[in-house]
Amino acid sequence: MSGTSVGLWMFGAMLVLMALRVPIAAAMFIPGAAGYWVMTNDQALLNLLKGSAVARLTVYDLSVIPLFLLMGQFATQGGLSRALFKSAAAFMGHIRGGLAMASIFASGAFGAVCGSSVATSATITQVAYPEMKANGYSGGLSTATLAVGGTLGILIPPSVPLVVYAILTEQNIAKLFAAAMVPGILAMLGYVVVVGLVCRFRPQLAMPSKRVPWPERIKALIQIWPVVLIFIVVFGGIYQGIFSPTEGAAVGAVATMVAGLARGELDWAGIQRSFLGSAETSAMVFMIFLGADMMNASLALTQMPAQLAQWVGDSNIGPLWIVASVLAFYVLLGCVMDELSMLLLTIPVIFPTIMKLDLWGLPPEMKAIWFGILVLMTVGIGMIAPPVGLNVYVVNNIAREVPMGDTYRGVFPFLAWDVIRVILLLFFPVISLGLVQALF
Repeated sequence: MSGTSVGLWMFGAMLVLMALRVPIAAAMFIPGAAGYWVMTNDQALLNLLKGSAVARLTVYDLSVIPLFLLMGQFATQGGLSRALFKSAAAFMGHIRGGLAMASIFASGAFGAVCGSSVATSATITQVAYPEMKANGYSGGLSTATLAVGGTLGILIPPSVPLVVYAILTEQNIAKLFAAAMVPGILAMLGYVVVVGLVCRFRPQLAMPSKRVPWPERIKALIQIWPVVLIFIVVFGGIYQGIFSPTEGAAVGAVATMVAGLARGELDWAGIQRSFLGSAETSAMVFMIFLGADMMNASLALTQMPAQLAQWVGDSNIGPLWIVASVLAFYVLLGCVMDELSMLLLTIPVIFPTIMKLDLWGLPPEMKAIWFGILVLMTVGIGMIAPPVGLNVYVVNNIAREVPMGDTYRGVFPFLAWDVIRVILLLFFPVISLGLVQALF
């Protein structure tokens, strides 16, 4: 059996296992192990298994993932998400669609201390959805806004998928965080504009709430100072070279825990839930790592990545068309996979091919950073696009009375902005690279 045939068989088996609801880590590991055995022998497979897990799990840079996850857990248990939404709602609630806009701003601010799309969606939904429901907001608009706002958890640094991309491609995490800042803020502001346009043309979807007096607004604003301070300390320290991203994540986790304790909302039970939640999510992430490593080791033996790179090099397709096709592929892949699985499975195959292309005359490092931001923005689309849209399922699991179809219909205007934003990033690299060049 040829290497290409084995590779195609592995991909087919993986998709079948995923359709059967086998966990994604096992769905990648089982076909990968079988393919590796077919291409070599049982002794070679056992030798690989003996060392691959240790080699992957002892990578120091990966410790940044559980630390950022712990930071997000402390923020959730410490009530910071509630303070962020109340502060934004105090200033914007009286505007038509203001509570929906406030949920987007709260999601962006929470994403700055979280790093997880799903965690941001679930946390802000628990706080914001009851308020929007009580003020007569349409269920579809409410859930769609919360699902879309959740994507800011990975678009605005820190971002777990961006950390994974940095490790896979051996890029500087701090530079990738800087590159994601402007596109992430652009996404947030664009979502707010979309809410405003939707409510302008369909005012019955969102009724304005009562105007909050200025003393209460100032009080609500004061409540979010810990988030602002933590963000400045963590990312200011990283960009100033005071500490590494991993050390910054540790500082952020401790600072978030202290903030929660100072607010009186984080108790011993909350600390235990934070560590348990971080451990469970970290275990899931690292299991996906092992499954993807097995699949990618087998794909390397089949020579499919090299054949793909050679085919691209020999073709007359324009470089931008190739990048656009890769991004479209990520959108389709997002219909069946989560963002981490997509990155771990595809980046080792696709990244070498992209690096051989001449893209806007960018040097290799800038090209890698620019492509990483494009991928990050695109996998964010997969978190809300039908038919899977993981964020949509998370939000609807909390707002059970809203039909899933209503949420997806509410998501489409936001998807239009997502497509426009990706096109802008594709044709204007300065949007993502400008801050990197200014800081570094």
